[in-house]
Amino acid sequence: MGDVNPMVLPGVYAPQDDTELLAGALGEEPLPPGARVLDVGTGSGALAIGAARRGGRVTAVDVSWRAVCTARLNALRAGVPLRVRHGNLFDPVRGERFDLVLANPPYVPAPGGGAPPRGAARCWDAGDDGRLVLDRICREGPGLLRPGGVLLMVQSALSDPDRTVGQLRPAGLKAAVIRRHRIAFGPVLRGRADWLRRRGLLSPEDDEEELVVVRAELPL
Repeated sequence: MGDVNPMVLPGVYAPQDDTELLAGALGEEPLPPGARVLDVGTGSGALAIGAARRGGRVTAVDVSWRAVCTARLNALRAGVPLRVRHGNLFDPVRGERFDLVLANPPYVPAPGGGAPPRGAARCWDAGDDGRLVLDRICREGPGLLRPGGVLLMVQSALSDPDRTVGQLRPAGLKAAVIRRHRIAFGPVLRGRADWLRRRGLLSPEDDEEELVVVRAELPL
């Protein structure tokens, strides 16, 4: 994620294990100079800045104004050009096409009967099955890719990566899980572990979460 530690305003998602996992996948992706890159749910802008350092023409989007301000400030600190837009997922870039789309969306299953998350929980809570945003990316993301373009998305195994892959393939994309990493439960999952076990998403022995990166490519 670069040699500058991103500044993170209160309420903005700070780079964590999922960011690192996606950054590793980004590092393995060929990125020609001038490639058009989109980072949705940019948060602090860490991934967008990483892509800009490699010569990409990067657009970063977030629904949080605090995140937009944070990403702009971090881009200035890093000395890289970054176009940052405020909006809900792909809304600010309708009609545009990209060589690479990065996504670290909310993906944690959350109790609450499907009520939209509020406040900082918007960074991680994603409805009863964790797919409130994932399903929308699977529906709309392929239409933003240029031929040969790639979508890289990180999510939890709790929110059904096989469903993600299965939704992307009918759009003509070659999709697969390319990275996996297990981490100890953080505060959010510790606080709802019993609920997740009642849902059958965790076994009684589970005390770690598996994160995965899904890669999907639109053939030339």
